[in-house]
Amino acid sequence: MRTRTFPALHRSVSVVGLGTWQLGADWGDVSEADAHAVLDAAAESGVTFFDTADVYGDGRSEQLIGSFLAGRPELSVTVATKMGRRVEQRPEAYTLAAFREWTDRSRRNLRTDRLDLVQLHCPPSSVFADDRVFEALDTLVAEERIAAYGVSVERTSEALAALEHPGLASIQIIANAFRLKPFDEVIPAAAAQEVAVVVRVPLASGLLSGRYTTETTFPANDHRTFNRHGEAFDVGETFAGVDFAQGVAAAQEFAALVPEGMPPATAAIAWLTQQDGVTTVIPGARSPEQARANAAAGGPAPLDAAFDVALRDLYDRRLRASVHHRW
Repeated sequence: MRTRTFPALHRSVSVVGLGTWQLGADWGDVSEADAHAVLDAAAESGVTFFDTADVYGDGRSEQLIGSFLAGRPELSVTVATKMGRRVEQRPEAYTLAAFREWTDRSRRNLRTDRLDLVQLHCPPSSVFADDRVFEALDTLVAEERIAAYGVSVERTSEALAALEHPGLASIQIIANAFRLKPFDEVIPAAAAQEVAVVVRVPLASGLLSGRYTTETTFPANDHRTFNRHGEAFDVGETFAGVDFAQGVAAAQEFAALVPEGMPPATAAIAWLTQQDGVTTVIPGARSPEQARANAAAGGPAPLDAAFDVALRDLYDRRLRASVHHRW
């Protein structure tokens, strides 16, 4: 597993991390034993970065990670959580008092005195321009409730606004073969300021695995069913905002570009890890096998320049017009 430096934390993290939304909610049911098996498989495969949030299963994902790490004290894992989505999305809700309450709850869930990284969880856009919000986050660092803070964003404009604040440690953003806009400005700007970039939704909610057809269905409690048109939260979180049928067709073409013998999902993750400025990529996993397969993409960089050119051409021809301007 390759590693990259996470500057604000003065440590290195694996280029492939683990997203744990699916361990808490919105991807169907996952038992505690199954969740621990996924976490164990990821750790044993060299993953040293887990991403979670206080809203995933209303804290269940955090609790599962906390209980797992309590039983594996020999592991050195950076845990990033997020806060702010358990309340009504109003800018005035983002106060120091609220931050203390939210981080206290996450510290209990994760069984730690100080959180490694806390990210604002896709708040209203105006929050990113509010100096008082970032002063409150600086206070949490001074109080040693958290080691560092970052932001999770929907739009590139929000990321660029957050980069105006000098204490920012990280930006989490959707990027993948079907969402290339972050590579235009955000990721180069973050790299220039030594701000870590955490890439989420690297497989476009599974589209880039190449396993789906237009007839594929998902459970009723899976966001790929109930948020396909943005009914519950930003539609860009589901299939990276790509129309499902359009995405299936593009994914078939993507799979044809992948070197022989390499699964398309591995190629999609590996390509992201090879991009300058990307610190870690956080695919989710619902089984130990999937966690190990995702981690394998963090091995020796396997993709050449011709693959990169072909991928970008595919995006330009099939997807750019429908998604590039939106986020």
